[in-house]
Amino acid sequence: MTTRRTIVTSAAFLAPASVLRPALAQKEKEKEKGDAPKEADFLFVQTARSMTYDRTTGLLKLKAVSPVTVFFTDRPERIAGNMKTADFIPFWSKGKESFLSDPPNADISMVEGDSLHQVVAVLQSPVLRGDTLSYTIRVLKGKVPAKGAEVSVFIDVIGMPLTPLSYAGVARRSYRRAVIYR
Repeated sequence: MTTRRTIVTSAAFLAPASVLRPALAQKEKEKEKGDAPKEADFLFVQTARSMTYDRTTGLLKLKAVSPVTVFFTDRPERIAGNMKTADFIPFWSKGKESFLSDPPNADISMVEGDSLHQVVAVLQSPVLRGDTLSYTIRVLKGKVPAKGAEVSVFIDVIGMPLTPLSYAGVARRSYRRAVIYR
């Protein structure tokens, strides 16, 4: 059975194919031999200079978004790289188990004035136009300001309960940050 983890792992390797072509060749050799390929849980980070949020429609617009989305894994794989943000958008529409049917959670951090805001949300329907990336979001925790700056979006594509960017991990970090930023 194909899982979302397999799809995401494959997509993360295929997007920057010129960089990761040797890894794909090794994966194919392992499949031919019958060895089970290792799977890695990829997390993604997107940054933008500013954002706006329309509470009535749930539309989050990341303005001056970086053209590069960073991906990485946690131990023991320790794989890191980047891909074009435009290549990340098709994760919502291509493949049998795309994010369209199971959208990822994200920790969205932004600065409003002198305050740091942190929100946990579900990301849906991404649209990239020029250097503006829009998501329709469903807020799970926190309050999104109407405007903000220095935005970081940490995307938890797997959603495992104990990963650092899952809802549980965010709740633990929020408590620690609340102590630090008082």
